[in-house]
Amino acid sequence: MPVLKLCTTFAAVFVYTSKVMNWFVDLLTQGSVAHTILVYCLIIALGMALGKVKVKGISLGATFVLFVGLALGHFNVNIDPDILDFLKNFGLILFIFAVGLQVGPGFFSSFKKGGLKLNGLALLVVALGVGTTIGLYYLLRGRVSMPMMVGIMSGAITCTPGLGAAEEALQQVSSMQGTQPEAISLGYAVAYPMAVVGTILVMMLIRLFFRVDPKKEEALLTGKQNTEDKPDILTFRITNPQIEGMTLAQMKARFGHQAIATRIFDGTRVSIPHSDTVLHCGDIILIVTRDANALNLEQLLGQSIEYEWKDDDRDLVSRRIVVTRNNINGKRIGDLHLRSAFNVNITRINRAGINLLARPDLVLQVGDRVMVVGPIDGIHHAEKMLGNTLRKLNEPPVVTIFVGILAGILLGSIPIYFPHLPMPAKLGIVGGPLIIAILLGRFGYKLHLITYTTISANLMLRELGLCLFLASVGLSAGSGFVENVFSGDGLLWLGLGATITILPALVVAVIARLMKMNFFTVCGLVAGAHTNAPPLAYANSIGETDEPAVAYSTVYPMVTFLRILIAQFMILIFA
Repeated sequence: MPVLKLCTTFAAVFVYTSKVMNWFVDLLTQGSVAHTILVYCLIIALGMALGKVKVKGISLGATFVLFVGLALGHFNVNIDPDILDFLKNFGLILFIFAVGLQVGPGFFSSFKKGGLKLNGLALLVVALGVGTTIGLYYLLRGRVSMPMMVGIMSGAITCTPGLGAAEEALQQVSSMQGTQPEAISLGYAVAYPMAVVGTILVMMLIRLFFRVDPKKEEALLTGKQNTEDKPDILTFRITNPQIEGMTLAQMKARFGHQAIATRIFDGTRVSIPHSDTVLHCGDIILIVTRDANALNLEQLLGQSIEYEWKDDDRDLVSRRIVVTRNNINGKRIGDLHLRSAFNVNITRINRAGINLLARPDLVLQVGDRVMVVGPIDGIHHAEKMLGNTLRKLNEPPVVTIFVGILAGILLGSIPIYFPHLPMPAKLGIVGGPLIIAILLGRFGYKLHLITYTTISANLMLRELGLCLFLASVGLSAGSGFVENVFSGDGLLWLGLGATITILPALVVAVIARLMKMNFFTVCGLVAGAHTNAPPLAYANSIGETDEPAVAYSTVYPMVTFLRILIAQFMILIFA
């Protein structure tokens, strides 16, 4: 009897275990909703975890999601093709739109002065990269197809949006020709790791060839950075007899200096200067101005001195107030009349980590952090006008995001006819949302749309979209990855990618150094021209300056935009 009972129990356990195993196998292999979610969660979680592993201080980040997807695709983990295509495209749209919102506020200003030179050199990197790709295509006499060359080029410059744009254009061409589109993501995956190594190698070669001393390069940066909009806070003792008895308005009208007087001490009390405030020799005045005006102001007013200004609740205080009211979005500082209404003065603005001079014509946006000086009751009134409700900033602009994506899809679907092209070009689901996002990030306030997102929210949206896209690309290309790479043209693709990565960047980096450009600026230029973030981390580790990040962010918007359009045009022209 005990033996029979034991056998019965064992049989029941075996049956139950078999059912559990069958259920688990079905979950992994059957095309259900749960199966799809399970596979994507597995790929993204494992890929992001492995992407944080650093080798010599460098990690691949979210790109490792692609390689995990390739691995599962190789072992025939399948997703319904329609669902796969939807998640890939939707993820790419989210990623591109978030990038556009982030770079939009500084996109057009990046073409001014020093930014114009950097963007010109970045444009040369792009042109040389495209020329190298086309040259290698003809040199190989068609051994590697142009669509695959575009995929390799996208990997060689780590431009994921460019890959998405190329795949979309290739899908259009293949539909017209009635053929199956080539898996160009294989070339992207092969070329990508070498792109990181190759860009860092360019930085090392420039450092070695020009015998760069990072410490000296850091010292040379002092005083040479573009600080036109960066506010400088200075205290002067008025000693110039020419302005004795002048009002503040008369002095500005006569001498024309763009500066903001925030406090004045006449020997007895501290007050906020107004346009009719009379200036006397011996007065101590606090000025906020552009850094470039400091010397001129010293010649006009007198000696710059050290003076300890103290906040006093009975007289003046300084507070940082965050603009959170929607009705303030898009208004100029001068239109608020804060000085005449509440006897307070806005001295400077912090927008996305950048300090700006509070000019009367400066347009405020939701999320701006303004420094306000004045009596405590006036500060309270200004606070009520501007908002200062931090909880409001935590609300994501969902309406703006989806209205922008809708407008981007419509814009991307408009056919653009060019001579000698077999079919009309389109901005597509990549270029359209990118352009709309950049425009909204810069001019959204004119439409009374809130475009502010916290850094964490924007990063979350970008990473989520990028992970969905890379996981989808990996799954769709994984089935033929090993065969193509290890028994096909994989080594050739690797060499082509390395050439496209290194040659254009090295040529332009040498030109930049011959133009006496700072080494750290060159590093940021090279990383930004290749939209390559890991080498930027390497450049930052060499010294203690943020110049690489400044150069990177200056060229990144234009380069990303061009890479997306060029990838599509190369497919349409050559395929």
